[in-house]
Amino acid sequence: MNAYTVKNTVSSDKVIVADDMLLTKELPTAAGSKMLDGYVSLFEAEALTRATAAGYTLGGKADVGEFSIDLLGETSKNGALIVDGVLKNAAAEIVKSGDAVAALTLDVNGSVRRAAAQNGLVSIKPTYGTVSRFGTIPVVCSGETVSILAKGVDACRDLLDAVAGHDDKDGTSHSDAVCDAMKKDATHAKLRRVAVIASMEKGVDGDVKEKLALATAALKENGAEVVTVDGNTVSLARAAWNVLMCAELCNNVSRYDGVKYGYRAENFSGIDELYTNSRTEAFGDLLKTAILFGSETLSTENYMKVYDKCQRIRRVIAEEFAKLFAEFDAVMMPACSALAYKEEAVSENRHLAFEENFYTAPASITGLPAVVAGGVQLVGKAFSEQTLLDAARILTKEER
Repeated sequence: MNAYTVKNTVSSDKVIVADDMLLTKELPTAAGSKMLDGYVSLFEAEALTRATAAGYTLGGKADVGEFSIDLLGETSKNGALIVDGVLKNAAAEIVKSGDAVAALTLDVNGSVRRAAAQNGLVSIKPTYGTVSRFGTIPVVCSGETVSILAKGVDACRDLLDAVAGHDDKDGTSHSDAVCDAMKKDATHAKLRRVAVIASMEKGVDGDVKEKLALATAALKENGAEVVTVDGNTVSLARAAWNVLMCAELCNNVSRYDGVKYGYRAENFSGIDELYTNSRTEAFGDLLKTAILFGSETLSTENYMKVYDKCQRIRRVIAEEFAKLFAEFDAVMMPACSALAYKEEAVSENRHLAFEENFYTAPASITGLPAVVAGGVQLVGKAFSEQTLLDAARILTKEER
């Protein structure tokens, strides 16, 4: 399994794993990239500090794809994690095995939510700004969120309660008063009406359709009304998110130049060639594609007609969700098009992650909370984490 490990001497109910996008002082943080191979930070992620203060112990680091923009980790410098011809996610495998009660992850492009859906796990992506991003590897600062992956709802809820809260070191952090409103002691609103976006169900396979049907039945059995709506505007999130993600990524990875830290090419003459050779040799193909696309997006010619337009689309999508939440408590959609990615499918389509985020981009681009349970995804209004986790318990049929 692709993961760093450390010896721990405490019971497993308090051992967590962090994915390789969170900085740690005792273990290297490479973000799945050759560029940062062997890098050890002088400080750790704020989320880990808070988890430790709450009694959790870091049991190890889970490998990720390069800067966590791929499907499940296949672009890692260590190679893809393949089990019986199926692509797997390292953090999900560690949690499933019982070696950790939960994983702290950075949800950049939806990989953690896909992993939860495909492995029968529970994931919570909290409202943007409720968990500090200080000490994470920056990629898409306007949308990435420290998230939690676990076997069950209670483990997600407990760890979220421990790490959420205001942090002066994170300029996007909400106040403690706001963060406290979404913790487990907050009032839980009952899930009464759920919208299902018809356009989001196109292209999913039979297994995903079955999960959606089972989730619909479970919610109805518990008194919720499930209504199918059009929601075509929400479907625009993928295109806009890919533009914004690549543009922000392009800026954030520009710091890796082979000078201050990270990989440095052996052969170069002059500073320009040092930059070029180091990045050419250290960055993978998918990351290079995103950098080139982001650079083109931010060019003088395209900034207003592409980047600015996608920022406007982001606002339109947020407004569309606001309209939905005026009538519904949550919106249900798939987290992925299939419950398994075959090795050959990934090798044949290297840009599949930029297609599969059709299902995860709506919550990413708006900063809304999303829970994955029972193989499906529920997106809720801001700070409705407890309502979503209560719904997750229904979907997983967990006893209280």
